[in-house]
Amino acid sequence: MNLDLTGKRALVCGSTQGIGKASAMELALLGASVTLVARNEEKLKEVIKQLPADDTESHHFIVADFTQPEDLKAKVADYIERNPIDILVNNTGGPAGGLAIEAELEEYTKAFSQHVICNQILAQLLIPNMRQAGWGRIINIISTSVKTPLKGLGVSNTIRAAVANWAKTLSFELGGLGITVNNVLPGSAMTGRLESLINSRAEKEGKTSEQVKAEMIKEIPAGKIGTPEDVAAAVAFLASPAANYINGINIPVDGGRTASL
Repeated sequence: MNLDLTGKRALVCGSTQGIGKASAMELALLGASVTLVARNEEKLKEVIKQLPADDTESHHFIVADFTQPEDLKAKVADYIERNPIDILVNNTGGPAGGLAIEAELEEYTKAFSQHVICNQILAQLLIPNMRQAGWGRIINIISTSVKTPLKGLGVSNTIRAAVANWAKTLSFELGGLGITVNNVLPGSAMTGRLESLINSRAEKEGKTSEQVKAEMIKEIPAGKIGTPEDVAAAVAFLASPAANYINGINIPVDGGRTASL
């Protein structure tokens, strides 16, 4: 199986923590040069130091905030003039929890901008080089909610589904160019976001965080909460040459929790 990414450059969003950071690490281990994108420069510098590298790899970072799409566009456009990208990993922190009917309109527009609009900006910037090379990977880290909406995550369910359908549409349009577009759907992976959701649910239900966590684990056939590295392994595989004929799919990484096929 060919998992070698030597000579490829990956741009990984939201890569100073959690699944984004773990994905950057895995891609670097496979030989890719990684460009991190996040808003906290100090954290970016810390992660850069941790990325494995040899003589074929050169890691960089871009300081950008996904709440400012035009700034993101300008910075990435400037960067790729010197560093063309082969692999795009779209990963942005999810919207706050809450019922769909109670969400303010601004919550929907903000989430749509951070996820769909910013994904579109990055795709339009990076696809020309992928097209020229006849090879490219776009991988979107979304959520199992695109298969089964999750209670209490109204805005997230809505926006994640929009990203999934955007990606499926792109897979039709780009598949013949040697560019694949796929989605990775994390279930319960122990990230800062999951911890926040657990704590929020515990507060609302008058339970401890450990009680809520135990209830979540009961719903997972694997009997445990996953790790960012579990999700990153799927990202790295989809980025590899071995996944050449996999296009337009959703891969749940959830320990078997999702009830639908």
